[in-house]
Amino acid sequence: MKRKNSLLAYLLIGIGLYFLLKELKIPILTDFYSWPTLLILIGAAFVFHAYSTRDFKNIFPGAILLGIGIHFHGLNHYGFWIDHWGIYPFIIGIAFLLRFSKTKNGLFPGLILILIAIFAIFVDNKPGWFNWIHETVAFIERFWPVLLIGFGIYLIMKKK
Repeated sequence: MKRKNSLLAYLLIGIGLYFLLKELKIPILTDFYSWPTLLILIGAAFVFHAYSTRDFKNIFPGAILLGIGIHFHGLNHYGFWIDHWGIYPFIIGIAFLLRFSKTKNGLFPGLILILIAIFAIFVDNKPGWFNWIHETVAFIERFWPVLLIGFGIYLIMKKK
């Protein structure tokens, strides 16, 4: 019973600490009173739960939430932070590698995603065939709410 509710407990502790520190208004922590911090806390709770209970299925979503939270926090507060679509496959690739370290599943997709991300971010002279990825990502960045709507309709319509 103790391990079953530990994820909820970690989430409540993290979110409770966030709101307590926000109410205390500690000057050194003012940069952390934002929604990316909540993503970081939720992701960290998933990862901590996975390692503490040895139930490693939560490593993947936890690493993704943690990575996206860190990325958006970096974008908001650090001028040197890279704002490029290649960061997202990099975060997902890292999540695959973390999962691989415990379950021995996901090495190949993780390495492929990391290589694509490094290529997309750092190579200046990309081949012409690579432009379709940039155009697709630009389209998704503009119309991502349609994906949410479609996924919501799918969840409503799917049979149990």
